[in-house]
Amino acid sequence: MIRAGTEADAPAVARLHATEIGEGFLSSLGPPFLARLYRRIVRHPASLLVVADDGGAVVGFAAATERTGALYRSFLVRDGLAAAAAAPRLVSSGRRLLETLSYPRHAGPGGDAELLAVAVAAHARGRGLGRSLVEGAVTQLVGRGSGSVRVVTASDNRPALALYAACGFRPAGSLDLHRGVTSQVLRWR
Repeated sequence: MIRAGTEADAPAVARLHATEIGEGFLSSLGPPFLARLYRRIVRHPASLLVVADDGGAVVGFAAATERTGALYRSFLVRDGLAAAAAAPRLVSSGRRLLETLSYPRHAGPGGDAELLAVAVAAHARGRGLGRSLVEGAVTQLVGRGSGSVRVVTASDNRPALALYAACGFRPAGSLDLHRGVTSQVLRWR
């Protein structure tokens, strides 16, 4: 069942993110940090969390926001100190942190609506959950007035690129967010 995510889902979503998303800076910060981030996504009025629930167990999720920069600012203001305490690596990752925080300005032209993260547990793959989660998040963003949605993934992440293409996302450019890692920007209109 695909449903709206709640604050109670944040720990399970954080574990999925940490185990199933190998790329990106956020994955390296661990489940306590990620749980705080996903609770903020649920609380933030311009953001959303959609989960795949298999009999009470969260086996997949998609997180999205209408305004990435506003979500990041809200997280910093409301959760910054506690998040730093939850992720000691954050303090020693100054360059990557600054690159991540500056990201919304470098994501390319167009609307700010963004699919932030998608993951499905390994044992639940192959059932169309990834596509249902992406489509559910995009439908909600469009229902809120977004005319386009972007997603950014590593250029060599073939499964993610195939999923997004199947959901109607098209290449819109590339960016080098973290030194040496080229990411593909895709846009749904």
